[in-house]
Amino acid sequence: MNNTLCIKGLTKTFDNFKLDNINMVIPKGSIMGLIGENGAGKTTLIKCILNLIKKDSGNINVLDFDIDNSDGIYKEYIGVVFDECLFNEIYNSRDINRIFKGIYKNWNESEFFSYIKKFNIDEKKKIKEYSKGMKMKLSIAVALSHNAKFLILDEAMSGIDPIVRNEILDIFMDFIQNDENSILISSHITSDLEKICDYITFIHNGEIFASRNKDLFIEEYGILKCGNDEFQNIDKEDILSIRKNNFNVEILVDKKYKMKNKYKNFIIDNVTLEDIMMFVIKGERV
Repeated sequence: MNNTLCIKGLTKTFDNFKLDNINMVIPKGSIMGLIGENGAGKTTLIKCILNLIKKDSGNINVLDFDIDNSDGIYKEYIGVVFDECLFNEIYNSRDINRIFKGIYKNWNESEFFSYIKKFNIDEKKKIKEYSKGMKMKLSIAVALSHNAKFLILDEAMSGIDPIVRNEILDIFMDFIQNDENSILISSHITSDLEKICDYITFIHNGEIFASRNKDLFIEEYGILKCGNDEFQNIDKEDILSIRKNNFNVEILVDKKYKMKNKYKNFIIDNVTLEDIMMFVIKGERV
């Protein structure tokens, strides 16, 4: 088994939305960042992986388990953190430990409390007294304390201050150091994903716009700048998306170095993940 996750031809249709022909692979020992606008299908994709939503067609293989034929066994090896803490707020961390000892066969009590100590969580304090950052830390402690091989995080970092986020990102980097564990992290905080991800998948309107190595994502896309009158000289097949104002046109292009050779008289700037998202989501198609 070389891949933690392999998705082929995943489709899920709702009344007003379709997750359409999704193909994605996460190699073992890597971190995949999942980006896209609100409503693009990121959470639907995650829920399909967890079998919380039944797919219409396609195949999902997690840790060498076909999710349709595993009796849910694969979930024993998945740690999940959603954007909201789902634990009953009358509990404290000791209560959480007692509950999850009865849920996971591989629950590691000493590891759980080592994270509680590391995160400076008061064992007696009720969850309703926690800050958002503390709630996320508790959720992550649970996710990491039952011998999980695959972490899935859905906007878990939103609303957390940068210091806490950096602390959690360091833990994620430690988690994948054995080359067996992997992470899928959906986030709008693209700067975090640029720091830690090996791969990026960009979902737009229920379809994959691109899925590739993170460095290639940033290196291969570029923004070509030209005047409105010069725009007619750009081949339409080279244009992924455009943004216009009264004076010039900015064009999102792929294969940046090829474009630099082709359009020697134009400036082609480097991009960030956020730039790519903004052009695809807010830009115009030709």
